[in-house]
Amino acid sequence: MNLHCFVTDTQNPHIRGQQIGETWAAQIGKTVALYLDFFNQVGVSPEQVRAIGEASLQALTEWSPSLAQELVATAEGAGIPLWQLASLNARTEILAVMPASLEGECSTAVYAPAGLESPKTIQTWDWHDSLVPHGMLLQLTASSGITVKLFTELGMLGKIGVNSAGVGLHFNILHHASDNAIAGVPVHAIARRILEEATSVEEAIALARSARVSASTVLTVFSHRDASPRAASIEMSAAGIAVVLPGEDGWITHTNHFLDEALSLGERTPDASTTYARLAHVNAARVDMIHGDLNRRAAAMCGAAGDEAPICFHPDLSMPATERWETLLTIGIDSEHGVLEYAAGNPMLLARDGFQRF
Repeated sequence: MNLHCFVTDTQNPHIRGQQIGETWAAQIGKTVALYLDFFNQVGVSPEQVRAIGEASLQALTEWSPSLAQELVATAEGAGIPLWQLASLNARTEILAVMPASLEGECSTAVYAPAGLESPKTIQTWDWHDSLVPHGMLLQLTASSGITVKLFTELGMLGKIGVNSAGVGLHFNILHHASDNAIAGVPVHAIARRILEEATSVEEAIALARSARVSASTVLTVFSHRDASPRAASIEMSAAGIAVVLPGEDGWITHTNHFLDEALSLGERTPDASTTYARLAHVNAARVDMIHGDLNRRAAAMCGAAGDEAPICFHPDLSMPATERWETLLTIGIDSEHGVLEYAAGNPMLLARDGFQRF
């Protein structure tokens, strides 16, 4: 995955969308084409893709007009039909109508104890290697005046990031029996709005609760400030939203299954998924993940197994593209300084070769 950086200081969502669309038209167009083909390969018809994309855009327009305006302007700037870019941003909502995959995407660990110590975080982003030739690191200024730094796929409103108010956010997909085709607000847009507006974990939770969703996701949010709560995993589904708080030791970890007792009754991730093994692995590694910088945290997250640890995905090129997974990114969030620390690849590659800061 090639990572591109873009910084814009306009607070006007239309201008920002045009800038992004015009600057990255080729990459956005490629990403859209790859996803449309992928949807077809996994059995979601073009008609259903378009219907969910357009309905999700309508839900977004009602929930956050400014983000909808940016999406429209991005499509215009990139010269892409609006329904296609809307479908890209609603990719989680579209994939929610297909059978749950045997794999998930992402393992997250956040250490946010009470007190003045800065949170320590790390996440792997695991996804289909064929879908993401390009990724974006974007810095923007929201209408609130808050500065946001985030990682996302080209043409997509948001994913993982941090803001100048000291709030950071990690992102994992979930699967629930209530997932449906009645398109809700795109979960990637919910992550983006939290980064633009939230100055505390409580505000992030309130924003997530205000959105109607049709696909399941967990947003793990945390704050540099010593507040209560200082961190939380916000598990979202059409059946409801639950908040999972850190343990007494300050740790909160998540992979791709529900942890809330009530929502877990509707769990739709197959028992054969690696999500359970990955969570057990991360939890066992926590004692060694408290100390040092992101390099040490990444090495500790893998442990003695190195890049053969269950949190590291390697694409099997003998498999169809729809069944290949790769750890495309390892990322930590410095919420004290508002910085993303990252490397394209799995945690052992980061531990060996170092990371970049954005």
